[in-house]
Amino acid sequence: MPVKGPTAADDFKGDVKVNNNPPTKGDLEKVAQLPVLDKDRKKYTFKSLYADNDNGPRRVLIIFIRHFFCGNCQEYLRTFASSITPDSLSALSPPTEIVVIGCGQPHLIPMYIQETGCPFPIYADPTRKLYHLLGMTSTLSLGKTPEYMQRSMLSMAVKSFFQELKSGRNMLSGGDFRQVGGEFLFQNGKVTWCRRMRNTRDHAEIPIVRQQLGLDDTPAPQRKRWSAAGIGGGMTRRLSNRRPMSWAGGPRSQSGNRLQRPASGLDFFKEDDGEKLINGNEIASGHDVGTNAATPNGTANGAAVNEPAKPLPLDGHAILERINLNK
Repeated sequence: MPVKGPTAADDFKGDVKVNNNPPTKGDLEKVAQLPVLDKDRKKYTFKSLYADNDNGPRRVLIIFIRHFFCGNCQEYLRTFASSITPDSLSALSPPTEIVVIGCGQPHLIPMYIQETGCPFPIYADPTRKLYHLLGMTSTLSLGKTPEYMQRSMLSMAVKSFFQELKSGRNMLSGGDFRQVGGEFLFQNGKVTWCRRMRNTRDHAEIPIVRQQLGLDDTPAPQRKRWSAAGIGGGMTRRLSNRRPMSWAGGPRSQSGNRLQRPASGLDFFKEDDGEKLINGNEIASGHDVGTNAATPNGTANGAAVNEPAKPLPLDGHAILERINLNK
């Protein structure tokens, strides 16, 4: 009797069962010659990413992410890159490299670099053969909120949604939404440690990775909560440089004059404003809000001027209704 496959409802029933046993020599032989693609669609064998070369033995941590629009994986790489830098890796003995592999089309890699500021090489495996043969699985279960998440689920969902809209015809090129990944540490041509994801947010936490790499004795740099990486990484986006906006009064000019609100929330709520406008259950910037109320004039200290303060929309449902996304 054939085994019944998982249903759509099974995707949300909790963590999937996987093991963290390193791939065997036979497993690695099966995947050694499989291709991965860079942003220009140039092919490399998977083995070339971690095999020893003329410079001597290599140690390489390969991070398999989900689809290229996944806000969870993007957040993971932002936090990862702020804590584990190329300089700290080169100081290790042996020097260590990081490689990232996604399951979408390679022409989305530049977008991914821009969104995450990832300083490490990124490749694509749109066939997902590496994922399957290395024991990674598929699920849509969220699991528990991990430590690496520094933004709310709502803000990342909105940001991911706008990334897909902006990509136009590439919306379906990000990769399989059910595919999850993992982390594999290669040294001397074999895997010495690995961890496979059990849900869509189950990347190995940064302290665990630091310990495996030998960085646990050095203090981890603290990621700035409101830094957003640009191409090449790390350009801080100062909220104070943006056009003031108040939920009570709508968008405003730099002088504080109220602007006429567009008919559609999509017209003024641009994708790159997502991290400013939404941060969990509160509005993020004191430039636009006071402690408990929206300001009608966008003053830096949040003091209300000319109009009585109105209460903040404290839940994500109300925020989405405010920007016409829930209609």
